[in-house]
Amino acid sequence: MCAVQRPLDDLSQVRVRLEAEAVVGLLAHCRAGGAGLVASDALAFETGRNPHPVRRAYAEGVLAEAAARQPLTPAIEARAAALEAAGLAPLDALHLASAEAAGADYFCTCDDRLLRRARAAAAPPLRAVSPIELVGELGL
Repeated sequence: MCAVQRPLDDLSQVRVRLEAEAVVGLLAHCRAGGAGLVASDALAFETGRNPHPVRRAYAEGVLAEAAARQPLTPAIEARAAALEAAGLAPLDALHLASAEAAGADYFCTCDDRLLRRARAAAAPPLRAVSPIELVGELGL
């Protein structure tokens, strides 16, 4: 969710601005059919908890454009529990487990701590990347 909402963050820092531009480009690439965004029940849950109406509405709009949506299943909950045991926060573990279950190629995040832990814990072929790395991977 942090990557989805990056374009709404304070863009005064160069890194944040670059990540925001990368996210905007990635979303445009998805809209053009070059890639498919996968939403999940975990993303919808996190979005619904956002107390900021503008940020919540923006995220809901992005998730509504997703090519697929991964529902929460007992298998995802079990995998998330294992990921929590490996050091991921509960909601982060659900996000990663949902991406794995959906068969996603990439798990994109701006959260450095989550990125490190997801890289160590993600089941191949899923790869954890930053938005800037993903732009490079996709050749955008």
